[in-house]
Amino acid sequence: MTAIIRHPAVAGRFYPGDPRDLRAAIDSYCPADKPLLPAIGCVVPHAGYIYSGQVAGAVYSGLEVPPRCIVLGPNHTGKGPPLSIMSRGTWETPLGAASIDQGLGDALRDKFPLLMEDTEAHRNEHAIEVQMPFLQIRRPNFTFVPLVLGTGNFEVLEGLGNAIGELLAAQPEPVLIIASSDMNHYENDSITRVKDHKAIDKILALDAQGLFDVVMREKISMCGFGPTVTMLTAVQHLGAREVELVRYATSGDVSGDREMVVGYAGIVVRRARPR
Repeated sequence: MTAIIRHPAVAGRFYPGDPRDLRAAIDSYCPADKPLLPAIGCVVPHAGYIYSGQVAGAVYSGLEVPPRCIVLGPNHTGKGPPLSIMSRGTWETPLGAASIDQGLGDALRDKFPLLMEDTEAHRNEHAIEVQMPFLQIRRPNFTFVPLVLGTGNFEVLEGLGNAIGELLAAQPEPVLIIASSDMNHYENDSITRVKDHKAIDKILALDAQGLFDVVMREKISMCGFGPTVTMLTAVQHLGAREVELVRYATSGDVSGDREMVVGYAGIVVRRARPR
């Protein structure tokens, strides 16, 4: 059987293509003195590192990343089926290869048959790829399952979340669920912050339906609301108790342009904070 290798699509654009520069960038975003705490879910942005790296680093630097992860991203390219999974192969980054967890991927596909085995939706999609270097540095030799979600149907997103949660609840070891998402896009800074915090309030309340409803009602252009709805549904099966907004920023904080910005939120979900 031919090996399935997903090559980097945005190295050198969204993040440094040189391994040494990439390591240095991630080290600069991840303070080494933060205590590491276990988590069951998180929301992490996926813009170019120059804009969202500080927010992503604030999440990853405080996470005790387990050996296995499920990474959910939106479909920006329009390619592939609405629910695309890769359950075998490797993803390459400038830091090396990250292996897909075939056993976990196969189990998830069996549990939720709407997931379609597919490579096209993943080939040029950046939302999951930009998470890989952070994970490679924080947990070398981790394995993962990538899912690209191109549907806005709440019942489907909720169904997928329930399937993930039930599957992970039966696993002997913890699995981290990562929802890759930016927040509101291309409005001014003031409007974006108001819209984003309406969505963030629902995430902090672990309210998947409320997040979906407020995104629709307020026209919040949160590209990864689908992955976030799915993650919020899944963690209900895993004893979610505490949610923390680790960091929030907009692209205007870096560029100085406050007229047309993108929002970024770093959020962590835990069972309960260790005492």
